[in-house]
Amino acid sequence: MTLDAPRDCADAERFARAIAAIDAANAADPATILVDGEPRPKELTHAALLCEWVARLTPSPGEALLLAARAHHIRRWTVPRTSYPPGREHYLRWRRDLRRFHADEAARILRAEGYDEPLVDRVRQIVRKEALFTDPDVRTLEDGLNLVFLLTQFDEFRERLGDDERLVAIVRRTWRKMSARGREAALGLDLSERARALVARAIEE
Repeated sequence: MTLDAPRDCADAERFARAIAAIDAANAADPATILVDGEPRPKELTHAALLCEWVARLTPSPGEALLLAARAHHIRRWTVPRTSYPPGREHYLRWRRDLRRFHADEAARILRAEGYDEPLVDRVRQIVRKEALFTDPDVRTLEDGLNLVFLLTQFDEFRERLGDDERLVAIVRRTWRKMSARGREAALGLDLSERARALVARAIEE
């Protein structure tokens, strides 16, 4: 799952080492998803898919954005939802804490590979999704995350949730956070018939 160095990269070897270190951390994910019939670590696979979407959504993504995309959920399985009490308030706290955790994990790797603090801070900002509606890189990351979710997790999440009304509400909130470019890409996805119907309903409402 190699990733070509972006145009603004000053040190391609350092970039490659950082990506390899992030991938090595995510390769330890005990959860797997099938890729061409073969089980692959979930977060490792999702990170690679997100980088692919970032490259599609942005003609020339920068180094900070690609590093943030690769590390957006780094070692996520080590902070499970079950480590927090039930309820929406605790769920939202878990999500906020996770963003900080991922940003800190990414920063640790980048500093070890010799990145300076301005670049590290920029990656942390993107991973934490600061200025979601005004920062172009954060918007691209959010679009990519939602597209990967729709493609790889939507049907499984629907079965686990067991409530189409709640799912439509979730999709509606997600749609509001996506840019026009991301929405256009979402409408072109090859989704299951049921997923397409629920997305269409959320958009119409």
